[in-house]
Amino acid sequence: MAKIFNNIEIPIDQDLEEKLQWMVPEHGPYRILRQSVDARRAHSPHFVYSIEVAEKGETLNIPEFNLEKIATPKEKPLIVGTGPAGLFAALRFVERGVPCVLFERGSDSGNRMKGINQYWRHGKLDTRNNVCYGEGGAGLYSDGKLITRIKSPHIPYVMNRLVQFGAPAEIQWLSNPHVGSDRIRRVIPKLREYLKANGCEIHFDTQVTEILMEGKQTVGVRTEHGTEFKSPHVILATGHSAEDMINHLNDIGVHLDGKSFAMGLRIEHSQAEINKIQYRQFSEHPKLGAANYKLADHDDKTGIGVYSFCMCPGGYVLSAGTEADGIVCNGMSNYNRNSPFANAAIVVSIDHNKLFGNDVFGGMKLRRQLETQALKSVREAGGTKELPAQNLLDFLGGPSKKGPRNLRVGSSPSGAINIRLDEILPAHMTKRIQEGLNKFNRNMKGFVVEDAQLYGIESRTSCPVRITRDNESLESISHAGLYPAGEGAGYAGGITSAACDGIKIAEKIIEKLT
Repeated sequence: MAKIFNNIEIPIDQDLEEKLQWMVPEHGPYRILRQSVDARRAHSPHFVYSIEVAEKGETLNIPEFNLEKIATPKEKPLIVGTGPAGLFAALRFVERGVPCVLFERGSDSGNRMKGINQYWRHGKLDTRNNVCYGEGGAGLYSDGKLITRIKSPHIPYVMNRLVQFGAPAEIQWLSNPHVGSDRIRRVIPKLREYLKANGCEIHFDTQVTEILMEGKQTVGVRTEHGTEFKSPHVILATGHSAEDMINHLNDIGVHLDGKSFAMGLRIEHSQAEINKIQYRQFSEHPKLGAANYKLADHDDKTGIGVYSFCMCPGGYVLSAGTEADGIVCNGMSNYNRNSPFANAAIVVSIDHNKLFGNDVFGGMKLRRQLETQALKSVREAGGTKELPAQNLLDFLGGPSKKGPRNLRVGSSPSGAINIRLDEILPAHMTKRIQEGLNKFNRNMKGFVVEDAQLYGIESRTSCPVRITRDNESLESISHAGLYPAGEGAGYAGGITSAACDGIKIAEKIIEKLT
């Protein structure tokens, strides 16, 4: 009978096979359940494993997630958005034998990439195809990070299906799994073709402009082309940046709530320096790769937290706006994480009730204000497409008498221009980020260094508005048949959690169909 062994410590120069042979001399096949790196200063860096081992002559019972198909339903569910929530809702439908219809305002991932490259190189924004819109959603250009804090029975299924469509197998056991932006762009087309071959009708370059209602019952959608699609089941998975859809929902009376979120800047270091801080004398060991970090500082008096988010080892800082009058930054890494730079968002928690009270759109207004101010500052400084950036020491203490320190060449394909980010952010946010950075430097000595720099504005961590839904039916609390899903609805915070949310909603609809 297979046994599970937890917390097996393996020195970086030792092999798991050797350890296993010593632990269970007569063993059969085994599989890794979890792998992490322990790099705490009390000891040398080492790997920590959980493994399942079968006895000699036995086989492992590996989950295959075979799903039961249901009889063909009368109505096809409609899904708006091809981010993780929309794609995995569609996948669950077709695997359960339910045809569905999927809408995406942007293009397929190949054509989407052309629009993104034009923006990075020449500053020509395609409002349909950018780092947030288009097939794959915002997750297509965010490292393909699959880290999640949620506990969901659907997580193994999500990982299994991603591997099935071409993701690296280790995402099923690494403690910090990532596909890489380069590899996830190969996964999404395979997933798309599977959906199309199994009953999912996909409409690219087709923005849904109206959710159709009869009283308080959802009955379908209307697209920008004037075409109507009827269904009593509409999954809304439009992502954290679809302000136009949020405004439309408000216009037709769908219940919305203001939601706390986070905003700030993105910090960039030399990856070699982060490796030295985390791995010390082992920083160049080939088995360890690019080091990451996770930092947080909570002020007990104010309740305002500062924390790192979306850390991208060996990554790039990206221009990620969706409107022509604003600038947004984000980060990504490719699978090999071989850029010489490391970056992470450093964000401040924004308490909706304290800052905006009853103004549901208060957070969205602040987001737009900072994004437009960032672009205005770039243009006033003589720039066009560059990201606003500031030397870390200048941000913490202000420029010296000789003036602002020069920016070093960084990872952003759009370039950078020297801007006083400490003056663009509201004073309370600047102060709190400064406090957090100094605290991080005490916990992670060497974090505050002269060659580090900050980029702005990191404003799309999550949607500042929640499309409130019933906890049991998962439908809007005001309109039956409307299923808010994923990050844009306020119910997820990354690729994995959004995918799980889409699956959960699909299963809830399938219950009704059966």
